[in-house]
Amino acid sequence: MINPASRLGKWLHWLFEASLILKGLFAAAESLGGLGLLLTPNTAIITFVTWLTRHDLTQQPTADMALWVQHLTEAFPLQVQHFYAFYLLAHGAVKFTMVIMLARRILWAYPGAMVLLAGFVVYQITEFVTHGSYTFLALSFLDAIMIVLVYREWNVLKLLRGAAH
Repeated sequence: MINPASRLGKWLHWLFEASLILKGLFAAAESLGGLGLLLTPNTAIITFVTWLTRHDLTQQPTADMALWVQHLTEAFPLQVQHFYAFYLLAHGAVKFTMVIMLARRILWAYPGAMVLLAGFVVYQITEFVTHGSYTFLALSFLDAIMIVLVYREWNVLKLLRGAAH
């Protein structure tokens, strides 16, 4: 294991803490997005998207992005909206809880976080294979790096707590 007091050890610890901050911010944004979806009427979303894309479509009736966004809202019934709202709320809340527990250095949270992140990686790889979304592939790569950082921090924490006793 890399010495925690070495330059590389300190840099890896900083990288771990920076990734926790980013994960926490994304988790909070995800939860707020889910809450926004849950509290916003479906018709208001469709009206807003129509208003947003109307100018582009009057200027260029074949604007691909505007047509794609309008098509998405046409297939956005209330049940789908509620699914995404609850999914984002739950996913964000779970990740935010994980970040808080890791930031507080709760020892049992480290293996739990690795299992949770591995689950995200499996899901995201499945989505990449199924739908070809490179976003999911990139997220999987970042989560795999996070697993390595969490594992390292867990070992350092166990070492430091063992030395303190």
